[in-house]
Amino acid sequence: MAEGTVARLRSIAGSWAAILIVALVLVVVVGGVSVEGVAGPRFWRFVTLETIPIALIALPMTLVVITGEIDLSVASVLGLTCTVMGGLWVWGVDSLPLVIVLCLLLGALLGAVNGLFVAGFGLPSLAVTIGTLALYRGLAYVVLGDRAVADYPPEWTTGAIGAIPGLTIPWAIIVVAVLALVAAIVLHATPVGRGLYAMGNNAEAARFTGIPVARTKFWLFVATGTMSALAGVFWTLRFASARADNGMGLELAVVAAVLLGGVSIFGGRGGLLGVIAAVILLGTLRNALQLAYVPANTLTIVTGSLLIVSVVGPNVAGMLRDRLRRRRSAVP
Repeated sequence: MAEGTVARLRSIAGSWAAILIVALVLVVVVGGVSVEGVAGPRFWRFVTLETIPIALIALPMTLVVITGEIDLSVASVLGLTCTVMGGLWVWGVDSLPLVIVLCLLLGALLGAVNGLFVAGFGLPSLAVTIGTLALYRGLAYVVLGDRAVADYPPEWTTGAIGAIPGLTIPWAIIVVAVLALVAAIVLHATPVGRGLYAMGNNAEAARFTGIPVARTKFWLFVATGTMSALAGVFWTLRFASARADNGMGLELAVVAAVLLGGVSIFGGRGGLLGVIAAVILLGTLRNALQLAYVPANTLTIVTGSLLIVSVVGPNVAGMLRDRLRRRRSAVP
């Protein structure tokens, strides 16, 4: 039993998630020494506020990518949710809890549309969600145009970003932590999670073993749409503003976090711990660079570069391991 525990600890220590955590510590140490304000209480507050919507979307996106699919419409779902939330408020729906529930239902519906085309009609998720990315963002501009709705009750806008008593970290991170725990249990400790990995490795073989591939993928897209809508609600309340361009380009940050977290773009491999570590690492790096007055365009370049590394890196590492293994086996 002791040997098994030691083996598990060694596996965790040598995992990609551990490497990301070490990288996070290095970013904090280097940033804390070279940039004023990094690693202070206010810094971690802004890191948390920035990463909450990304983490909310990254949780179901991880499950989707593990099955070999992808959803690029998430930022547009967020934006459309924001405008509908603003529109309902302006049009006289004066119950904010009701508005939020309707927005979550809208997100589920938008995700179901993606799921219907991908799981129901068998269309490639990349093509489908690129299409709905443009469609949903266009609908967001139809709802509000270039207007912004900003007259929400102060108790809601300040409450959404309120801190945990005694800390500067927003209480909303507790919601993210609970959802992450649920997603981790589903993925790593249930037959459903094992089925997701099986689908990612070989969907046809998974179907023959009795796994409901189409139905599972459909509900995963519904979950992604719902969580994107929840992120949209948080985004609107955080900035006290509903605009059609809210969350523009956020899908890049989400996909970068998922792939940098060790999830294979081809499906069948990855875990939530690495994704959570990647979300925190990217948020920390981005905020540290902002404090160092790095231009926004450069931040986008950094995110894109990390996305490329996360895709190319594992393949290069695999090739090197295979070459090393062949050389060792060739040695007499």
